[in-house]
Amino acid sequence: MIDINSYKERFLKELNEVPTSDKLNELHIKYLGRNGLINELLSKIKDVEASEKKQYGTLVNTFKTEAELKFADKKGKFASEKTTEYFDKTMPGKKYPKGSLHVVSYAIEEISRIFEKIGFIRVSYPEVDWEYSAFEALNMPKGHPARDDFETSFIDLPPDLKFGKMVLTPHTSNGQNREMKRVGKPPIRMINISKCYRPNWDATHTPMFFQFEGLCVDKGINITHLKGTLDHFAKKYFGEGTQTRLRPHHFQFTEPSFEVDVTCTVCKGKSEIEGKKCKVCKSGWLELGGTGIVHPNVLKEGGIDPDEFTGWAFGFGIERVIMMKYGLDDIRHYYGGDIRFLQQF
Repeated sequence: MIDINSYKERFLKELNEVPTSDKLNELHIKYLGRNGLINELLSKIKDVEASEKKQYGTLVNTFKTEAELKFADKKGKFASEKTTEYFDKTMPGKKYPKGSLHVVSYAIEEISRIFEKIGFIRVSYPEVDWEYSAFEALNMPKGHPARDDFETSFIDLPPDLKFGKMVLTPHTSNGQNREMKRVGKPPIRMINISKCYRPNWDATHTPMFFQFEGLCVDKGINITHLKGTLDHFAKKYFGEGTQTRLRPHHFQFTEPSFEVDVTCTVCKGKSEIEGKKCKVCKSGWLELGGTGIVHPNVLKEGGIDPDEFTGWAFGFGIERVIMMKYGLDDIRHYYGGDIRFLQQF
C-alpha cells in the first residue's frame, strides 16, 4: 500500500511554511485541484490489493477532508492578519450615480402642489370603469361619436344591465359624478390625475396618457372664477408672463364650453422670432385643453340641484402641458425609454 502518511507529513510541512495567500492558492491546487496529488492517490486505488482497497480509500478520503479543513483554517488566518486600509472618516464620501423620477411624475407633483395651494383636493378614481360614469353621467347619450370603439377602448366582458359596458376610461371626467356623490353637498374642489386610454398613436397622441381634471362646484360659481383659476395655473406652471384665453367650443358635459389657449412658451406670445413666424405656434397661442361651465344635466346626475349650485370643469393632458413648457415636438419621447431624453429632467 502506498504510504499515505508520508504525503500527509509533506502536506503539513508545506502548509505551515506557505508565506502568502497567493502561495496558499497554489498549494491548494497542488493537493486538491482536479489534477492534484490527492486525486492522483485516489486514481491509484486500482493498483491496490483487493483486500486493502477499502482501507486505502478510507485513508485517502480522510486525508482529503483534513486537507480541506486545514486550508480553510489557514485562509482565515491570512484574512485576519491582513493589514486594515487607512480610512479617514472626515473625508467626503464617494458620489455614485443615482436615478430620478420620470418627467411625467415630476409634472404630476408640481401640478398637484399648484392646485393644493388654492384649496383643491387631489382624488383618485378608477381607470377601468363603466360606460355610465364615462358617458351617461356626463350627458353623453348612446350613439354619441365619442362612444364609438374608434375613440374608446372597450373591455371584452359582458355588459352590466345598469351601467353598460366596461371601458378603459377615455378621460378623467369619469370622476366628476363619483366626486359629486361622494361629497353630497357642495362646495367641491377636486383635482383628479389619472391615466386615460384612447386608440391613437402619433406625434401628439399615445394610446395611454395622463390627464388632470379640475372640478369646482358651489353657489355663485361663474366663468370669471374659471378664468382666474386658469390664469393662476398658467402663471405658476409656465411662468409669470403667461396669459390665457377662452375660445367658444362644444363639449357635451359643459355649457357654455371653451377651448383654453396659453401664450406660446417659445415666442412668448409674439408669434414670431427675429422677424420669422414661430414654428411652434404661428399665432402666439398654444391650445391647452377643454373647459366650461358644468352642464345642468351633469349636476342633476350627481345629485346636485343646478338651480342652487353651479360649477366649472376642465381637462388637460399632462404630456401636452410638458410639451408646451419645454417646447417638445413628439409625445412619444416620454415612453420610448431613451435615457438621453429622460436624463434632461
